[in-house]
Amino acid sequence: MSSIDAPAPAAGELTVRVHASSLNYHDYLVAIGKLPTPDGRIPMSDGAGEVVAVGAGVDEFKVGDRVISTFFRNCPDGEPRMASQKSSSGDGVDGFACEMVTLPTSGVTLAPQGYSDVEAATLPCAALTAWRALVASGKIKPGDSVLVQGSGGVSIFALQFAKMAGARVIAISSSSEKLERLRALGAELLINYRETPEWGREVRRLTGGRGVDHVVEIGGAGTFGQSITACAEGGHISMIGVLAGHKGEVSTAAIMARQLRVMGITVGSRALQTEMIRAIDLHGIRPVIDSEYPLEALADAFRHQESGGHFGKICLTF
Repeated sequence: MSSIDAPAPAAGELTVRVHASSLNYHDYLVAIGKLPTPDGRIPMSDGAGEVVAVGAGVDEFKVGDRVISTFFRNCPDGEPRMASQKSSSGDGVDGFACEMVTLPTSGVTLAPQGYSDVEAATLPCAALTAWRALVASGKIKPGDSVLVQGSGGVSIFALQFAKMAGARVIAISSSSEKLERLRALGAELLINYRETPEWGREVRRLTGGRGVDHVVEIGGAGTFGQSITACAEGGHISMIGVLAGHKGEVSTAAIMARQLRVMGITVGSRALQTEMIRAIDLHGIRPVIDSEYPLEALADAFRHQESGGHFGKICLTF
């Protein structure tokens, strides 16, 4: 592992001592070369730590503040655009697999009150993606129903935000043990998709033929057809992941006939992250941590992620 000194902060910048990070599928794609990056790029999109220096003109933060990274450094508000990818941490710009980082103030927000650094490091990618899917884009309201897929970071945060909003949650997984853990987090209805491959129809049966108002779709092409089946008329599907494939047949007729809204979700803006943190502070939601690895064991952490055996977030400690 090489050693690179973080430069002193210039005007509008600050330096953060990084204490924790967490693994996302985006980071895994970078690590295995599916998202090519320049030679020497420092990986990891999530970071949490303490401000140790501020540059001229910085009044939003002070030394000692506990902060977390933003996924896009050039998306202060509104919807992220394709150009935002050029500022994504660990991909377009250097990430947080390092002990010290100097970056613009747009690259961080304050961390939630009372969170450890490890807990805070789970939020910038997975939690904000779930928040944008259900709250900003989905406009979730009490009494709605939500389908979550699996037990990764996005799905668990989506479950927690759905419960916070007063919604009913249906969870699917291939593991009965994980389903029981999802029940403990508040999922009312559970489906083992290995035992019930046509789980979209089962969702409709469990909801009296109506379907769900929101689907947090992380599988991609391999699960999208079932998600369409599971969705209620006028329902909302948040397209987030491609874990089950990039290409496949899509029933456009069903989307049109049932007037479904399909929205691609690529994390969110800095303003949306600040909004999410206010809600976390108010409601006291805590992330689910699967495991912690030291930074020097990053490869082992990725192998654990690749195995698919985790429940919640895999984290790094520095």
